[in-house]
Amino acid sequence: MRLLGKACVTVCLVLAAGTGCTGGGADPEHTAPPPTPTPKPTRSTAPETPGAEPPHPVSIPGLVAREHRGSGLRLGTVRLRTDAYTQYAVTYEANGLTISGLMNVPAGKGPFPALVLAHGYIDPDVYTTGRGLAREQDLLARNGYVVLHTDYRNHAGSDDDPDNDVDLRLGYTEDVIAAVRALRSSGRTEIDGDRIGLLGRSMGGGVVYNTLVVAPGLVDAAVVYAPVSSRPDENLDHFQRRAGDPVVARIEAEHGSPRENPVFWREISPVTYVDRVTEPLLIHHGTADDTCPLRWSERTAAAFEAAGKDVRLVKYAGEGHTFYARWRDSMTTTMDFFERRLR
Repeated sequence: MRLLGKACVTVCLVLAAGTGCTGGGADPEHTAPPPTPTPKPTRSTAPETPGAEPPHPVSIPGLVAREHRGSGLRLGTVRLRTDAYTQYAVTYEANGLTISGLMNVPAGKGPFPALVLAHGYIDPDVYTTGRGLAREQDLLARNGYVVLHTDYRNHAGSDDDPDNDVDLRLGYTEDVIAAVRALRSSGRTEIDGDRIGLLGRSMGGGVVYNTLVVAPGLVDAAVVYAPVSSRPDENLDHFQRRAGDPVVARIEAEHGSPRENPVFWREISPVTYVDRVTEPLLIHHGTADDTCPLRWSERTAAAFEAAGKDVRLVKYAGEGHTFYARWRDSMTTTMDFFERRLR
């Protein structure tokens, strides 16, 4: 597999406590809140045990208890042909919904390792298929990876889930889990189903955190860029409440506020269940990120470390949320990481 030359990167291992999802503010790829699942707050959210009340469906235990299905990967029209890869419009099935996206398939025989990409927040009303991680889609495919960029439900050509925002966008986590399963079950000779990783940015970083907690062993490694907090209540305050998003009132009417229903908010936070994670995690974060504060990643890394997990936080001095000056360096580190973990 081709790799970019090594570049100097400022590396820092840190400890943290968190995992969440949202994007917001000035970032062209993000503009608001967090990711999460579906129904009501009046039920217990504890993991299911014999004789116990089932977990609340809008919770990490609720997602853990659910059977996740991903299948029917279909390659549609060719969107782009380059000397290194072909890009296809794709759809796949995720727990009964059809999800759209793009897939880059490298030129050559394969099978190639695969990566599922989880984009950051972009208003679904303006989102177009494949938008959000175009640089990463291109570079990773040029370096020998099949790249599946999921649009998520309610985006582009995907089916609609009217409860997704009120249920803290946990549906995006289901879509990413299903994307991995659809790749693995596709039977396509270009795809090595035994070598699959995740990459998420901003809100998509929170989706990756959720996926690692809900489905340990699903993938081989994960990378996140400028991720949101691992605590959805913190994301809600930072992005949506400050912006006066009317969805906040609907969320709290359905699930209670963090003060009124602390159990719900604790059990919807992936950091609460970080002990379940089995895959190595690489976190990239700029020190000048004014959309997702660096302290969020520091606390998340700390929580992973405290639980004895394989985590590495790389800090980039002066880099903002969108990773311009140091992006090439960060991708060299990312591909070195995947090359080691997806052998």
